[in-house]
Amino acid sequence: MARPENIAIERHISTEELLKRIKSLEKDVKVLQRLYFIKYRYEGVTVENAAERVEISKPVAYIWQERWNKEGYDGLKPKFAGGKPSKLSEDQKDQLKEILDMRDDWTTEEIRKLISKDYKVEYSLKQIRIILRKFGMNLAKPFQHDYRRPEDAEDILKKTSHN
Repeated sequence: MARPENIAIERHISTEELLKRIKSLEKDVKVLQRLYFIKYRYEGVTVENAAERVEISKPVAYIWQERWNKEGYDGLKPKFAGGKPSKLSEDQKDQLKEILDMRDDWTTEEIRKLISKDYKVEYSLKQIRIILRKFGMNLAKPFQHDYRRPEDAEDILKKTSHN
């Protein structure tokens, strides 16, 4: 048996205005999901059922409702700053990219050691791969070179294959 709701939803805007904002923000999925949650609450759906409908946990639903009640629409906007700041400055990243552009056969371990030695910063190999992707560089297995292969192997192959 469900308990009765003790917290009423504040109506900061009309249902029509709420629906208008929902339609205009379809690209902003996070805010859209939160607006749908508020819409369900406007319709009298319980916090628990509204949370189920937008596929969030009940504690998150209460946080969203509390932010809506205090701040209105602005309370539904995500409040993240974009992650942890980089350990390397933009100038250091530019220098690193220039160094890496000088060769095309770096290993992630070599790059990790280079960053550690030159910039006194420690990164995991996974983070090195993320940095390389941001530089627009591709990761690939290095091609193994046979030390016995002659310098003019292609020419020799052409001569022998045409005979």
